[in-house]
Amino acid sequence: MNRFRERFAHFMIGRYGADKLGQYLIGAAFAFIAAGLLTRSLWVDIIASVCLILCYYRMFSKNIGKRFGENQKFERIRFRISERFRRWRFKFRQCREYHIYKCPGCGQKIRIPRGKGRISIHCPKCNTDFIKKS
Repeated sequence: MNRFRERFAHFMIGRYGADKLGQYLIGAAFAFIAAGLLTRSLWVDIIASVCLILCYYRMFSKNIGKRFGENQKFERIRFRISERFRRWRFKFRQCREYHIYKCPGCGQKIRIPRGKGRISIHCPKCNTDFIKKS
């Protein structure tokens, strides 16, 4: 077994290896394989095979700069999507705990805790006072 590991380690010298995009492709391939078992669709199996082939192609590639650039592009896209989802989740949690009101004088957003009844709100930006129900 150690001999196989040594040969594989020697084979991988100078090759790109695994990264986040490769892990995503493997996960997508397994998801398509599971969907293919449920639907028995040839296209789903073909997509799963293409994902696996692409993953192994990237892993064994010697063009490290190009693979690194692909991974960076994937990471940027993944970050944008996850940030949007994180912001949406934050706003949803804030809506459950707080009311967000706009000042009638300047339009500044002011966050007020829920469940306090009718309260007087003081705008910190333009010093306008107004009454709202929390």
